[in-house]
Amino acid sequence: QVQLVESGGGLVQPGGSLRLPCAASGFTFSSYDMGWYRRAPGKERELVATITRTGGSTNYADSMKGRFTISRDNAKYTVYLQMNSLKPEDTAVYYCNAHKPGWTYEYDYWGQGTQVTVSS
Repeated sequence: QVQLVESGGGLVQPGGSLRLPCAASGFTFSSYDMGWYRRAPGKERELVATITRTGGSTNYADSMKGRFTISRDNAKYTVYLQMNSLKPEDTAVYYCNAHKPGWTYEYDYWGQGTQVTVSS
């Protein structure tokens, strides 16, 4: 069974840091681009960051550039999101995403999400 399991969420103060791992199983991890998305209450889901199959290329939403870093360890079947300089507006449920290049996005895999709350 395909699984993407996010963890590492929690409460952090503004300016703080958090690292979110997403553990993948049930599919060929190295064949998929991976990403992080988030959804804040009352808002649409938005892109946080993506990383290509071998980690050779990354992409970030403008508001995350310079603060967030996506990485992956294909040997561990895990993708990570390192979040620094967190702001209250980063408060959201963060979702792990797997996308197979060449396939349409409705076939993406999604995790259940992990809550990140940035508050003083």
